Amino acid sequence: MSMSTRIGRLVKHTTRDEEYYTYIPALLPPSPPLDMSKIQSSFDRAQQALAELKAVTAIIPNVSLFMYMYVRKEALLSSQIEGTQSSFSDLMLFENNQQPSVTIDDVEEVSNYVSAVKHGLRRMREGMPLSLRLIKEMHGILLQGTRGAQKMPGSFRTSQNWIGGSRPGTALFVPPSPEDLMDCLGAFENFLHDKKTGLSSLLRIGLAHVQFETIHPFLDGNGRIGRVLISLLLCHYGLLDEPVLYLSLYLKQNRLLYYDLLQRVREHGDWERWLEFFLDGVSATATQAILTAQNITMLFAADALKIESLGRMRFSAREVWELFKKLPQLSVPVLSKTFHMNPATARDALIALESAGIVREITGKKRDRVYVYAQYLDFLEG
Repeated sequence: MSMSTRIGRLVKHTTRDEEYYTYIPALLPPSPPLDMSKIQSSFDRAQQALAELKAVTAIIPNVSLFMYMYVRKEALLSSQIEGTQSSFSDLMLFENNQQPSVTIDDVEEVSNYVSAVKHGLRRMREGMPLSLRLIKEMHGILLQGTRGAQKMPGSFRTSQNWIGGSRPGTALFVPPSPEDLMDCLGAFENFLHDKKTGLSSLLRIGLAHVQFETIHPFLDGNGRIGRVLISLLLCHYGLLDEPVLYLSLYLKQNRLLYYDLLQRVREHGDWERWLEFFLDGVSATATQAILTAQNITMLFAADALKIESLGRMRFSAREVWELFKKLPQLSVPVLSKTFHMNPATARDALIALESAGIVREITGKKRDRVYVYAQYLDFLEG
């Protein structure tokens, strides 16, 4: 099979200092068409796993809470790929105006990622199409107030960027020039909404991710926005009702292979090998999300029964327990200051939850004690 029409073209650029080539990707869908015999089994497994995840998230007691957890988990992992060091606990503390253990810059980047996903989903539900305009809006939120704030947040780049190397002439890969950028992006947007491709939605998402990363339209945050798009496209095409599947852990664990496969598409047109990797990631990640949903549902059911056995303390204990679901690390000052709870009531509720084996005190102090919903946190960070 000839691959030549799958491979993009190189455009020569000459400056006063050097000569380099930018890469213009071939239009989607690939031509010749995909060889489904190479990816059919991976495709079938991924479709089945997504259908099961969609069904599970439709019946879990609190899908918004599950989403809250998964979006934040994705944000952490996606940002860790970019080099930040935040943990789930750090993010929870930051979002509730507490002091995290790492730099505010790191946690703020993760919190912005969460906000970008929520913004994209809200706008889509209001009727806005998943478009270049919405992608720019999410990018503006992603970079707001962070180390990338000077890198044109919310705007496509007007200067050349590159991947690897110290300048375009020594780079591993040089994306389209600013002059070619909007043509590439226009074709990308058309592909997202072209119903005549004959491709399944899941394959279209896999193709779109590589195309976006190849176009690299922003000065910073391309990787994170590219991963946000996978989650939102799964909802856009109706494969999931909520953005509860996130590939960042899979991509982080297979980082070198991930980058290698992106480059193989650009140099050799090997879409099948990339799609096999992508589909296997969807299967593995969806299966893990199903297991996590089931474990959390069972944990909450068991702990709810424990709380009902606490007698008159069950009312305040249940109230504090609900807060632990949003912030798995709490103290009396946090409960009284952030959630406006009477300090004595908060202290008694925490002691009751500890006695029931639901939370654990982690400082060993008599004053300034901190309690953690350990089993829940294990599921969130696992």
